[in-house]
Amino acid sequence: MTIAVVDYGMGNLRSVAKALEHVTREPVEVTDEPGRIAAAARVVFPGQGAVRDCMSALQRRELVGVLLESLERCPFLGICMGMQALMTDSEENDGVAALDVCAGHVRHLGPLVAGHRELKVPHMGWNNVRQVAPHPLWSGIEDATRFYFVHSYYVAPDQWDRVVGTTEYGAEFAVAIAWANVFATQFHPEKSQRPGLQLLENFSRWDGGL
Repeated sequence: MTIAVVDYGMGNLRSVAKALEHVTREPVEVTDEPGRIAAAARVVFPGQGAVRDCMSALQRRELVGVLLESLERCPFLGICMGMQALMTDSEENDGVAALDVCAGHVRHLGPLVAGHRELKVPHMGWNNVRQVAPHPLWSGIEDATRFYFVHSYYVAPDQWDRVVGTTEYGAEFAVAIAWANVFATQFHPEKSQRPGLQLLENFSRWDGGL
């Protein structure tokens, strides 16, 4: 019953793995081997950086296929870049195609914070997350709990009924989406102290149902 943390060379994967190890007795494995990911009971897709670099790394390591299969097969958690890469495309680098498993777009925060001199890009630090829909991964976490963010782009899903969490930074936008066996966050649970560990513990117990 291994939890696979997908290693495609971007982001502090060890901090995600250590946080998971802290909350579960299940084996946690950081791996870039498609066979190991395909055999895992749960898959975590973390990362930081740009969608273009993410997609290039996934293609270079031949991980796109096993990620798409995992999104259909088992409890799946996307974190930060692992959320953005699920969208149709990103407007960064003059337009980049993403995995397109959740219809929507990745947009720059600049227009949202325009006119708010006190708000900077990237959005870095703690912010409240409003739980706009119930989900098993919110169990034990109060509404409007603060989580830790580091990002310059945000997701704009076409299907708002997939949004389960929002935050406000210049304007309200989606920071947690979910459907079927998939849950993804813009914030970093592994950097979010007790609430983040609670979310990861909930994931480690989640059967992928709603």
